[in-house]
Amino acid sequence: NPDLQEILSDALNGRSGEQVISVRDERYQIDASPILSGNAVRGAALFFFTVTEKEKAEQIRREFTANVSHELKTPLTAISGYAELIEHHMAREEDVGRFGGEIHRSAVRLLRMIDDIIRLSELDVMETESPVLERVPLYELAEVSVDMLRINGEKHGVKLFLHGAPCIIRGNKEMVEEVLYNLCDNAIRYNREGGSVFVTAEPKGDRVRLCVEDTGIGIPEEHIERVFERFYRVDRSRSKATGGTGLGLAIVKHIAARHHAELILESREGEGTRITLWFDRGDEP
Repeated sequence: NPDLQEILSDALNGRSGEQVISVRDERYQIDASPILSGNAVRGAALFFFTVTEKEKAEQIRREFTANVSHELKTPLTAISGYAELIEHHMAREEDVGRFGGEIHRSAVRLLRMIDDIIRLSELDVMETESPVLERVPLYELAEVSVDMLRINGEKHGVKLFLHGAPCIIRGNKEMVEEVLYNLCDNAIRYNREGGSVFVTAEPKGDRVRLCVEDTGIGIPEEHIERVFERFYRVDRSRSKATGGTGLGLAIVKHIAARHHAELILESREGEGTRITLWFDRGDEP
């Protein structure tokens, strides 16, 4: 490695230094110092620090900050623009109601986004902590989520169905509720008029299966690996129209990881999407 040779050569010539280099897809910070005996250089000491994950985390942080700035600016610009027109009496009387509606929709979207950003930040902080686990009745929670979102589904012309059987998992009740809400909400949001959402919670051997399947627009194959990234949206115009924040699936991924649950996404463009989580059973007292 030429970079490694250079920093080693400098150390053998009596000069200390540090440098970040790439070796076989890994990133290392190298601190090099000469080993002296009197005034003579007898060798060199090189210390290698793996910084691959640190750099990846820093890159994710920079991208997240840039995305947050952009995503927050869009609804704020709409709110500011419509409010200014009303303030300076530049809006016709018949347009005031429509402008007020746009302000309200942008404000709701902004609040949803801020809530999701705060929740993701909390999950990031909690990564080093062990979640408080309890016996969670998954089927009952799924039943509550389906009932709660049924009216929202009707507004979009989408019907919700629940299948399965009573089942218990070891988990955090609040987090599991978030997973159910986000998956069902997404399934409604990216569905089509007259579409359906099928929610299944059932025991399967030594595990419990939670599946949310829709008959919606589906996800093109080239996007499937990225939909769990923060702010990544396949169709930005549709997300804007439906009020999506682009953070719901990122929250699901975080919570699944916290529960050591297997997360599987299957989708075909134009046919629908199925997201499945496999939890450990929690039947024991």
